[in-house]
Amino acid sequence: MGSDFSGETAIYYAKYRRGYPPAAVDAIVEAFGLGVDDLVIDLGCGTGQLSVPVAARVRTVVGVDPEPDMLRLARRTATEHGLANVSWLLGADTDMPALGNLLGDRSVGAVTIALAIHWMDRDALFPAIRPLLRPGGGIAVVTNGTPLWLQDNEWSRILRECLERWTGKRQAGACQTDDAGRRLNREALTAAGYRVAESSVDYQGEVTIDQLIGGIFSAMSADQLHPSARREKFAAQVRDALAGHQPLTEHVRVWLQFGHIA
Repeated sequence: MGSDFSGETAIYYAKYRRGYPPAAVDAIVEAFGLGVDDLVIDLGCGTGQLSVPVAARVRTVVGVDPEPDMLRLARRTATEHGLANVSWLLGADTDMPALGNLLGDRSVGAVTIALAIHWMDRDALFPAIRPLLRPGGGIAVVTNGTPLWLQDNEWSRILRECLERWTGKRQAGACQTDDAGRRLNREALTAAGYRVAESSVDYQGEVTIDQLIGGIFSAMSADQLHPSARREKFAAQVRDALAGHQPLTEHVRVWLQFGHIA
């Protein structure tokens, strides 16, 4: 895992990143039979978008992330939701063997991994997780929709054009949320001896221009957000370009890839 998601980036992440619909959390719980006695590890937890709703369904969640600012905001979110059963650990995917030594073998109901999977070494990580999992447990890799700048609608095309003018680069990166990324997950899970099952949850809703802008900033490293005047100019250009296109409707497909152990 890696990249700089500190400072203002973490703040944008906490405020503007999509949460997960209840149906997606239900699917994770049902896939591994999670209940009030279970421990779940949310690896690459960010600011807790998945950790918090899962924690309401199990005994304990351990959120793991390499960025202290992300964990600070995740802790605040859990407190705001009245959750005292979430622990936050500074760490990365390479720390899973050490975490296993701490928790013990066959102690974990599930390990959830969302968008941070594209920063991780799947081929090393998935085998390292196996000894931690209780019978019937497994890994849930969750892809929370297509990036804002790659969606199949007019406002996304306009947003992408504004972003390309700002960065001077073509914006085609899907952060491995596409078919190719899911294939990498599937192949690595299979190679590590998991039985793979897949499902998806679809939902639709309105998104504001501020959410689009904040979502873009949440995907940038802290140094890319400066100077602030340049960032504010980009925000103004997006608002002007999309002023006549409201309301903005977003269709989100949440992909769930489950790796079950025998």
